[in-house]
Amino acid sequence: MPPEGYHVVRSHLRRNPRPRARGLSGWTIAALVGMVWLWGQLVGFGEAETAEPERPGPSVSVPAER
Repeated sequence: MPPEGYHVVRSHLRRNPRPRARGLSGWTIAALVGMVWLWGQLVGFGEAETAEPERPGPSVSVPAER
């Protein structure tokens, strides 16, 4: 009789398989991240209005004309 957690296969002991977790695999997570990145590249996440930069004034004061 094999110990707990093992079974006999072709006259030797083998460990029982672990129960499968109902989570996302690494490849599924990588695919989701890739799809979000691609969506951001092609469509964008919303139109952010870019404010026009203010025109800088002169950094040195101009002498008054005489």
